Amino acid sequence: MREGGFRDAIGFATLGSVPADTPSTKHSGVFRFGVYEADLRARELRKQGRQLRLQDQPFAILVMLLERAGTVVTREELRERLWPSDTFVDFDHSLNTAVNKLREVLGDSATRPRFIETLARRGYRFVAEVQTEAEPAGGSVPVTVPSAPELEQDLPKAHRGLTRSLFALIQIMYLVFYAEAMIHWEGVYRVAWPEARVPMVFITVLVTAAAGIPLRCYLLSGVGFDYLRLGEKFSRMFPGILLLDQLWAVAPFLILDRIGFGVALGATAALLYVPFAERTLVRMAYPKTA
Repeated sequence: MREGGFRDAIGFATLGSVPADTPSTKHSGVFRFGVYEADLRARELRKQGRQLRLQDQPFAILVMLLERAGTVVTREELRERLWPSDTFVDFDHSLNTAVNKLREVLGDSATRPRFIETLARRGYRFVAEVQTEAEPAGGSVPVTVPSAPELEQDLPKAHRGLTRSLFALIQIMYLVFYAEAMIHWEGVYRVAWPEARVPMVFITVLVTAAAGIPLRCYLLSGVGFDYLRLGEKFSRMFPGILLLDQLWAVAPFLILDRIGFGVALGATAALLYVPFAERTLVRMAYPKTA
């Protein structure tokens, strides 16, 4: 076979080559997701207006996923659309390389997907909320593409180990509070209005401490074993956790005689914020996915 004919048979299937009749090239408009936007007319991916470098093939995969956000795009569909039947290529390697390049540009992860979810041996699914602007003759019309639930795109990026460790330290802090209250219950009773017929403060402290200990142990074990549904479970429990934490936020006033009013007030103010910090840490470590 002549050298030129051999080159034609191979088809030079690299990351930078996409067939000219790829369907995505025929559409025009802008897809928006999180802080990113994909401009199909200009074939550009931008982050907050700044253009990102992305080769043709990863961009074409991105467009195909965006067009069908929330649904599975099979590997076979990607092959038929991006790799012609007469192209000689190691398809699995080329597809994996293109998807990895795309994830790298988006700051995404295969294990904790914010945008592109991998379905083993099946394909991929775009799991973030997507908005698209079509370009009819009369101008742009924004349309929301049905997709998976909105991800936590408003949160800063942080190492999961750090967020999980901070969350675990908060649980340990509360466990120490509960243990101290139950061990030194006599001291709590003395400062909790014992002259009242029903010492409500004393009872509230002991009951909430007894209820809080198994709760904190559950959350601590969940983050320790990296339970993937911890974010979902925490969201459901948050109203109860918020109530419990708000009650314990006034605990510094039980030792007012030892720390003074100023310190007690400052500690209470900080403790009032803690449940919201817990929720933020959980959302960062365990973002919602489809």
